[in-house]
Amino acid sequence: MEKKPQNTQRSKMALLLTGGGARAAYQVGVLKALALSMPRNARIPFQIINGTSAGAINSAAMACYASCMHLAVRKIEWVWRQFHTHMVYKSSFTGASSYILGNMMRSFQSDYLNHPPASLLDNSPLRALLNDVLDLSRIDRNLHRKYLDAVSVTVSSYSTGKSVAVFQANNAEPWQRAKREGVVGQITLDLLMASSAIPMVFPSVRLKHHYYGDGSVHQLSPLSPSIHLGADKIFIIGVEQPKRHREVGYEPHFPGVSTVAGHLLDGVFADTLHSDLERLQRVNRTIGLLPTNAKNKHKELKQISTLVINPTQNFNELAAECYESMPLAVRALLRTIGVKKHSESSLPSYLMFEKAYTRRLIEFGYQDGLNRLDEIRDFLELN
Repeated sequence: MEKKPQNTQRSKMALLLTGGGARAAYQVGVLKALALSMPRNARIPFQIINGTSAGAINSAAMACYASCMHLAVRKIEWVWRQFHTHMVYKSSFTGASSYILGNMMRSFQSDYLNHPPASLLDNSPLRALLNDVLDLSRIDRNLHRKYLDAVSVTVSSYSTGKSVAVFQANNAEPWQRAKREGVVGQITLDLLMASSAIPMVFPSVRLKHHYYGDGSVHQLSPLSPSIHLGADKIFIIGVEQPKRHREVGYEPHFPGVSTVAGHLLDGVFADTLHSDLERLQRVNRTIGLLPTNAKNKHKELKQISTLVINPTQNFNELAAECYESMPLAVRALLRTIGVKKHSESSLPSYLMFEKAYTRRLIEFGYQDGLNRLDEIRDFLELN
């Protein structure tokens, strides 16, 4: 017998999964801790799901199996626990070198030709993997059966410089704001590939008449899709690692290309979320100062609660421990820009799609989820 969606009067919950390449395995662990605290046949406790970059892929998987939280998490965890780099991008000497050589040869061709997007790595294996494991047509069915109200994936337009949230929803209107917009559309494989195309590392993707890349690049307001789609509460699972403690007397080295590249990715995936959360807190305080009659007159003004879960472990240190598990060709490629086993760059923590690493991230997320489980359940009104 088909399960019927439950009718509750709970606040409208949104799940926001941020970007971070291989670090997104951490999100699976947090969701696993939550799932194991719920009945086996329970639907996911979120009416709205928003994702960016690698978080968009996890979000799409959650939306595909929205009718059962346990099943959704098991499906995602199975993939992350079996990961190898060659499932995401071509990592053999032949595959990596031929791709780079092809990009170099095309650079000598006429600018009038419409060249394919250039990048450091060829992520076509990821497209094949997602095509095998995700049945995106299930999202429409889950929306129709009211297991979900809305799903969105954020991409960055290299043509317009805007952050674009593409959403499927039962009842939501498009929006336009400075440098960002929300548009109605299908959650497709091309959209997921675009949202997870880490700048310079993976190629951009053409959608209709524009090229799009990683959704974190132009995302000035990561909370915007959740708010526009009607969320009352936003549960955020980030991948920002705690800062490494420096000993007294530590003398910093001149930052090389690899260190700067790592800092750029850290900024792309984390910094805008902090500023957006601060802005939301100011808006909440302002709304709290309004008289009751003003609040009743302007129903669109409401206070929105957030709960953020970020790692308590340092990913760079774990990536150094698992460094030898990366394919030799990838290590050689990273070494050309100064990335070694114990270098300060965070690049390996984003590109290490190896189960020795991703399984540890899942465990980190699971422990962090367990440690804050009461707080999470209380926020999601599951107690």
